[in-house]
Amino acid sequence: MSAPGYLGSPNHPPYPQPGQSAPPYPVPAGGYPGDPSQAPPPGFNMGHHQDQPPVMYQPGPAPGPGPDYGGQPMGMSPAPAPVGVPPGLEYLTQIDQILIHQKVELLEAFIGFETNNQYEIKNSLGQKIYKAKEKNDCCTRNCCGSLRSFDMKIKDNMDREVIRLIRPFRCVSCWCPCCLQEMEVQAPPGTTVGFVKQDWHPFLPKFSIQGPDGQTMLKLEGPCFACNCCGDVNFELTSKDGGQSIGRISKQWSGLLKEVFTDTDNFGIQFPMDLDVKMKAVLMGACFLIDFMFFEKVGEANQRSSVFS
Repeated sequence: MSAPGYLGSPNHPPYPQPGQSAPPYPVPAGGYPGDPSQAPPPGFNMGHHQDQPPVMYQPGPAPGPGPDYGGQPMGMSPAPAPVGVPPGLEYLTQIDQILIHQKVELLEAFIGFETNNQYEIKNSLGQKIYKAKEKNDCCTRNCCGSLRSFDMKIKDNMDREVIRLIRPFRCVSCWCPCCLQEMEVQAPPGTTVGFVKQDWHPFLPKFSIQGPDGQTMLKLEGPCFACNCCGDVNFELTSKDGGQSIGRISKQWSGLLKEVFTDTDNFGIQFPMDLDVKMKAVLMGACFLIDFMFFEKVGEANQRSSVFS
């Protein structure tokens, strides 16, 4: 009786007997894998272009165990938060710039009826990381215009409110230094992390970026005429003593038709990577305050002129 062969396919050769050498493993025809000189570089971005920066996703809930492992369907477990960082703002510790795009409202564009402003907040790769929406009533929006008070909710991609901006009603005249513009920033809602307060100046837009105790941490200063005539408008961010610029808030030119017929704006915010994440949140509030003070009213005037012409 012959020895038993390999219990697989009848055409498969049996295992080599003792004393016999096995045939060598087949060598690939060429290219990776097999040729070390053509292997991709080490790292997590294998298969991507070397010059393309790695895609950074917003930290947050991660998939938990599924039903086969005793968990709930689509279970979510929160990501660990760095010490001292408000929940939902972990991603801001990894970036040094953000982009803010106001969404076009058709009702505003065609008839000039003011609606609640909505924004998308993105990283430098164009990925949406937060969304912001103004909460206001119809009478306040259309009677007070750009001077209106409002609450603005900023939510992450899981629809959790992570920042709340509170703007009280204030005048905008430089001749009233006792009633200047300001905004309170809360993260999470109910916990004040800072303020944006306008500094009196006869012709320059200046702001103080303050901590929760009212102590000035940074300064913002814009140009004499904060209007974008076919170009960007930069508000320089400096230390509290007004020294060298360490960042900026830029109103970006959106194109002639969009600038004339709508009040939708695009902004970019640059700040140091190691800046306190709470101050980064306050700078976001400063950007929205600047939008309402200097660019919302320009859009309103353009809309009125287009409606009555």
